[in-house]
Formats: sequence, C-alpha cells, structure tokens
Amino acid sequence: MHSMRRFVILLAIVTLIGACASEPASEASAPTAATDAANAAGAAALGADGEADADTFYALGVALAQQVQVFSLSEAEFDNVVKGMRDVVTGAEPKVDLAAYNEKLSALAQSRQAAQAGVEKQASATFLEEASKTDGAERTDSGLIFVSLTEGSGASPAATDTVKVHYTGKLRDGSVFDSSVERGQPATFPLNQVIRCWTEGVAKMKVGGKARLVCPSDIAYGDQGRPGIPPGAALDFEVELLEIVAAAAPQPQP
Repeated sequence: MHSMRRFVILLAIVTLIGACASEPASEASAPTAATDAANAAGAAALGADGEADADTFYALGVALAQQVQVFSLSEAEFDNVVKGMRDVVTGAEPKVDLAAYNEKLSALAQSRQAAQAGVEKQASATFLEEASKTDGAERTDSGLIFVSLTEGSGASPAATDTVKVHYTGKLRDGSVFDSSVERGQPATFPLNQVIRCWTEGVAKMKVGGKARLVCPSDIAYGDQGRPGIPPGAALDFEVELLEIVAAAAPQPQP
C-alpha cells in the first residue's frame, strides 16, 4: 500500500504541474508567507534567465522514476506510463478513469514488489554470507552483521538516546544511496526512531568509534524498499558515532 500511495502521489504531482501550466492565477488568491517562500525556493532553482536548465528537468525525471521503480516496468509498459503522464500534463482527456483502476494498481504494485523482493533477497543472501566472514564480524540473533572499524573511547548510547553520526549507506553492489559524509552535514536523530539495524548496531558502538553495519532487509526497509533502495535489499553502512546528544534541560516554569 505504501507503493500505491507513492504512485498516486506521483500522479497528483503530474496533475498539479499540468494544472499550474494551463490555468490562470485566481485574483482571489492573495500571496502568503508560504507562497512567498515557495516562490523564493523556485526562483533559487532557476538560472539568471528565469528558466530551469536541462539537468534540473532531468533530475525531475529521475525523482519521478524512483517513485515507480517498484513496478519494474518493461519498455512497453513504460511507454504506456509516459502516454498517461503526457495526457495529464498537456491537458488531454485521460483514456481511463483513475478511480476505477485503484484496485488494479494496488494489486500490480504488490505483485511486482513481492517478485522484486524475492529476487533481491536471494542475491542478498550471498552478500550477507560473505560479509559475515569479514575479520572481526559479529552476526547477532537479528541477522545484523557488526564489524568494528575503529574502537571509540566514549560512552555507548542507549536505544532511547539521540545521537549525532556521519554515515555512508551502500547497496550490495557498492553503489551509494545516501551519505551524510558527501553532504558534509552530520545526521542527528533519536536512536529508537530509525531502522532496527541502526537501533541495535549504533548502540553497540562508543563515541568516537566507527563501525560497519550490514543489514538484512528484515531489519532495514523490508519488502517495501524506498526510492533508490530495492524491495528486499540488504544494506551496508559505515557509521561514525560523533556524539550522544544531551537531552535539553527542562525550562523553568513561570
């Protein structure tokens, strides 16, 4: 159902783009702080001539494609998806009633997602087995493979603590899907509000330490996956624990 919702959101975005391009602005819609901020953000994405460059539109295509990646579309299926998007964007009358296809789209998403997850899990099994044989690797009951790279000298966080970390996340083929290191900005989050692999693995670390966390899909994003992360995928993280963030002191009551 998560994939179905993402697909509907995608169609809504495309519909909104088409509506914005074809409908005049209403005189009754006065600017607000929110619209001003949105306009400023949009302007920042444009070049000096007020036009977005080709790479920006290419990035839009990548973002939209990631949202329908779960469907594992063939070339012919993709062509039909493009036809539907083009009709909406250009204001042509859609050839189908979307509401009548909700159940079919949901069933298609679930079947394609399950098939993709099954294939990915089989391929991940070999990767996980190889990772478990790394020098110093510890495989826990949950399936987490923990490898200490640099032993820290500080405290270890509890599952309820908030931590600051640098990390790089890779798929089993080595491709990076997320990295605070590349962004140059550490991530801060409550340890009990992330994937189970992180809750367990980071709690085994000490401040100042680095570790490799190899996560089976069962304790990562499961059969649902995420944009850029296939359903059923095992994930490979390198994490540096920078800090256990102290809880904010309670404010005195007036």
